Amino acid sequence: MSAWSRDLWYDQTDGPWVLPSPNMPTLDSATVFPGSVHLEGTQMSEGRGTTRPFELVGAPYIDAEDYGAALQALNLAGVYFRPCVFLPTFQKHAGKGCGGVQIHVTDRQTFKPAITGIAVVKTAFDMYRDEFRWKDPPYEYEYDRNPFDLIAGTDKVRDAIERGDSVDAIERAWEQPLEEFNRTRAEFLLY
Repeated sequence: MSAWSRDLWYDQTDGPWVLPSPNMPTLDSATVFPGSVHLEGTQMSEGRGTTRPFELVGAPYIDAEDYGAALQALNLAGVYFRPCVFLPTFQKHAGKGCGGVQIHVTDRQTFKPAITGIAVVKTAFDMYRDEFRWKDPPYEYEYDRNPFDLIAGTDKVRDAIERGDSVDAIERAWEQPLEEFNRTRAEFLLY
């Protein structure tokens, strides 16, 4: 793979964008996907049925302005949450106006998609506890586990959200396991 660097973003190469999925139409959607995919484990819309899947997130019970302000107040790096209302044409909440946000990545180098997605879910859980719901199984051929837990890879994130842990505390809980993973994977990186 000559002339390739791990630091390059896809639009910094000369390759054309080829949709890896019908719901991954742009590099922007691919950039936010590792975080907003967590919404698949909830009853919130992850923007399927719109022209901006995984960038538009919300639900009919969400007040866009309040939700956007709460997310902005978290001061997450490299991201801006623009309040909006969108109308999915299929999937969750098809034909219903959903208040929510469009996730705009403002700095790809500092943006952390996973904790951003967790923050999106946690903020909705905290603000709309009476309406917010986790998705019921089945999910992806798994019938016995909570779909959010499958996506997160553990039940610890959902437990932390339900317990009221802060976004910072949730992210700090990942530090040691992430360091261990990075050490283990280093010997397998070819480029």
